[in-house]
Amino acid sequence: MEPLLNVGLLLIGAPGTELRLAAEMAREAGADVAMADTPDLALVRLRREHRALVMIDVETDVAGFLSRLRHERFALPVLACGIDAPAERAVAAIRAGACDYVPMPPQRELIAAALALVAAAPDTTLIGKAPAFLRATAALAALAPARTSVLILGERGSGKAHLARALHTAHDARLPFLSIGCGDDAREIVETTLFGREPGVATEADPGRIGGIDQARTGTLVLRDVDRLAPVAQARLVERLRRADDVRLVATSAADLPDRVAAGAFRGDLLARLAGAEIRVPPLRERPGDAALLAAHFARGAAQGSAGGVDPDALALLDGYAWPGNVRELEDVVQRALILSRGAAIGPADLVLANGERLTAVANVEVASLVGRTVEEVERALILRTLERCHGNRTSASGILGISVRTMRNKLKTFIEAGIAVAPAQ
Repeated sequence: MEPLLNVGLLLIGAPGTELRLAAEMAREAGADVAMADTPDLALVRLRREHRALVMIDVETDVAGFLSRLRHERFALPVLACGIDAPAERAVAAIRAGACDYVPMPPQRELIAAALALVAAAPDTTLIGKAPAFLRATAALAALAPARTSVLILGERGSGKAHLARALHTAHDARLPFLSIGCGDDAREIVETTLFGREPGVATEADPGRIGGIDQARTGTLVLRDVDRLAPVAQARLVERLRRADDVRLVATSAADLPDRVAAGAFRGDLLARLAGAEIRVPPLRERPGDAALLAAHFARGAAQGSAGGVDPDALALLDGYAWPGNVRELEDVVQRALILSRGAAIGPADLVLANGERLTAVANVEVASLVGRTVEEVERALILRTLERCHGNRTSASGILGISVRTMRNKLKTFIEAGIAVAPAQ
């Protein structure tokens, strides 16, 4: 087996256990191995150094450790392991969030396979032939060799994070890559993840935590949903970026950032720092033919070639839907369809939305139903029906109708004031 490229592995377990043998096997496979006797000491290490994989003895508090990882927003796979561990302990570890269970004594092949899985490059294939999407991928290819900051804009679920990863891979996949969500958790957690934390006063064993900007040095730092960053964090980020010329910054947003700057909700100097270049990812409804290509790709990847693919009628139905949730919603529908199809080719009946409804193409408005109605009534019906089809997503509905989000909001405000029911915002 070829040596792996410096995969950072952290093993958690008491001294003298079979984990020490597992550590030696991992080192022989080319991993950078660190040890921690307890989950508490493991967290101390993770706060100061990047690790790609954790292996933890099921005799420790696996559930508590995984809960603390989630709280502190450490996103890395955790393998549970044990020597003749009772089945209930292994099951409990999986239910708590461990991605798998590895029996001990360690087997060289299993250790190597676990490391190889982490070392494998993520899939950054860019699927699509629609002109609007090809313009985005052409911009990505042009920007990849440079280290300028990039702002990737697009609706939620349109694939912004995927393009950010592809941009990093096209530049140099061997360099550090870190992605941080700016609006997923409490402000304090986001700021700690981004800027780090000084050592705790009361705990000598706590060396603090290194921030994402420092972890991503020489590589790429992705700030997802940067528009949701709190004002205090925006100010800190502007100041910190003045001293971070060795990090490539990629930010994503579904919001109109110039509008937010005008409204005083986002700093203009931060937008100027982020937007060295822009890539706009089109919504799936503006990519004719791409839904079918993506669905076939997702089906192949999820089923690993064991399913019967997607039949032509289902592909046509997928291409005829408006996809308010974009690529993310499409992938969810395909995952659900693979289960319902039970290994056969995915058909139209297998295409089910998250709310349980069968997928149907966007209905055309029948001319006969419009006769006798005013233009205002027809417009209102069309807006409300489109908003309903988009599950309340104002951005998606306005895009389908070809109007601005601001116009959509003004229309809806008028409807609400008139006592007309409007689908709640997503």
